[in-house]
Order: sequence, then structure tokens, then C-alpha cells
Amino acid sequence: MVVQQVLELIAVGLLAGIFGAILGIGGGMIITPVLTIMMGIDIKYAIGASIIAVIATSSGATVAYIKDDLLNLRVAMFLEIATTVGAITGALLTGVIPHAMLYIFFGLLLMYSSTNMIRKLRGTQDEAYRPVTPDKWSEKLNLNGSYYDVFEHKEVDYQVKNVPGGFAMMFGAGIASGLLGIGSGAFKVIAMDTIMKMPLKPSSATSNLMMGVTAAASATVYFFNGSIQPQIAAPLAIGILVGATIGTHIMTRLRPRVIRMIFIPILIYMGLQMALKGFGVNI
Repeated sequence: MVVQQVLELIAVGLLAGIFGAILGIGGGMIITPVLTIMMGIDIKYAIGASIIAVIATSSGATVAYIKDDLLNLRVAMFLEIATTVGAITGALLTGVIPHAMLYIFFGLLLMYSSTNMIRKLRGTQDEAYRPVTPDKWSEKLNLNGSYYDVFEHKEVDYQVKNVPGGFAMMFGAGIASGLLGIGSGAFKVIAMDTIMKMPLKPSSATSNLMMGVTAAASATVYFFNGSIQPQIAAPLAIGILVGATIGTHIMTRLRPRVIRMIFIPILIYMGLQMALKGFGVNI
């Protein structure tokens, strides 16, 4: 049984790493529901494991995205100020919030993420290449950038706007990360892609880098309160490191639209499962 559980955890980590790296949402959104619902692990330990998983996803994906020049390091470092403060705040709040509320909140977060992906499916194929007028903050902080799109076979220059709005969203993303043990990558991608008008690929790549920093800021709190169990976190991390490497290669060569079409039903199903379990209903 021990060997079987280790193999199951590695497999879960592999899938979480692949999808997390592609979508920029981290492995936590997949791992916590799977560990609690499918494997029967207490949510306290599932959240602790997912914190380590998020760090592993970020580490595996970031190396590849730096090589592909998809990361916007200036945007990441500036916005990480807000997410780090939010992550520490959220982690300190976990001891006073009932488990049922965590289930409900996590379920709603999953379903919210699915609605954002549905919105992206309705967008035009060339949405990322629409011209954007940068604001004064992006000019002062030199946040504009460029990357080479492997799928489109062309260099893409892009500008950033609404920097204060993105900064505020990142603080909320940090609170969600610390509170639920996730990278809150969906919020990060929303902040960059929707609010700050960055193209989706650099938004996803930058989100992967930021998730690791945010998770590391709250990991110490989870370690000292006993939530991180090595026998759970270690196999997950191994699978995630491999999966994240695979996921980065897929993301640079495919449109995210196809992956979203596969992933949306999974998010909706798991979100409903988590929310209903918070109300004491199992399906």
C-alpha cells in the first residue's frame, strides 16, 4: 500500500505539473481536491503538500521559461511585493477558519477560474496581439517587454497598463495562496492578462515564477504548524518537477485554447465537489 500510494502521488504530481505549467495556475488547484476527495487525506496536510507542490511547479517551469525568454522578470518582481505580503497574511489566518469554510472557498475559487477560462475561449485568436497603450507606471518601471511566439513564428512586442489595478489584484492573490495553500495562479494570470493587458503566454510564464515566491513566503508557517508531511509532499514534488518540464514545452508550441477546452470540465467538477463537501454533501 505504501508503494502504491507513492506511485499515485507521483502520478498526481506529474499531471498537476503539466497542467500547472501550461496554464500558469500552479499544481495546488489540482492537488488539494485530488488528495482530499479521491485519496482521503486530511485537508490540513493536503494544503501543506500543495504548498510544496506549487514551489516545485514554479521551479520546474521557470527554468524552461527563462530559456525561452517568456518571463517578464520586472513585472514579476514588482507584483511579488503585493503577493508576498498577502501570502503571509493569508497563512496566519488559517488557524481561525473552519475546514468546511476552506472547502467551500476552494470550490468557489475553482469554479471562478473555470469561468475565466470560458471567457478566454470566447475571445478572438489574435487577442494577444491587439495594441495596448501603456500607462505612466509601466513606462517608469520599464515593465513592457517582448517574446518569440513559437506557434506563430514571430516576435511579439507588448505593453503593460493598469499597473495599480494589477498590484491590488496580486495582494488578493497572495491572501488566497496563504489561506488555501495554492499558488493562486488564476488570480495572477487574471491580473496580468485581463487587467494589465499582457499577452497570455508571458502572463502564464510570469505567473509560474511568482507562484513559487508566494508559496515560499507562506511555507514556513505551514512547516511549523505541522501541515507539511514529507511522505506526502516528496513524491508529489518529484512528479511535479517532471510534469512542469513537459508542460512548458507543450505551452510554447500549442495554443492555450485547446488545453482550456480539456481543463474547464475538470475545474468545474472539482470545484463542485469541494463546495458540496464543505456543506456536508458527497457526490
